[in-house]
Amino acid sequence: MQNTRLNNLFDAIARRTQEVFVNPWRRLSLLVISFLSGFFLGTAVSTTAGQKAELDIVAAAFILIITETVSRIYYRRGNGTNSLGLEVLNTLKIGLMYSLFIEALKLGS
Repeated sequence: MQNTRLNNLFDAIARRTQEVFVNPWRRLSLLVISFLSGFFLGTAVSTTAGQKAELDIVAAAFILIITETVSRIYYRRGNGTNSLGLEVLNTLKIGLMYSLFIEALKLGS
């Protein structure tokens, strides 16, 4: 890419963001926020898709495709070489799946 002012700005923002999250406590807090956001997203998706009972199959297929794509990208690169963005995305996926399991247990009881 060309070395434009916009590219320099985005590179500087990305570099500073990575420097902020080098601290283990900040990284852990970001991952916990990502997990809880995934949990909320799973609850919201299951509630809204199940309300009309028309798009259940489409929503389930969409969630399946997204989670499998994230898993393939994350686990293909190896655990030691993953970036912060991939870790956040994988933690969001884990929260989403956990939420869907909890919703299924609530419906089964």
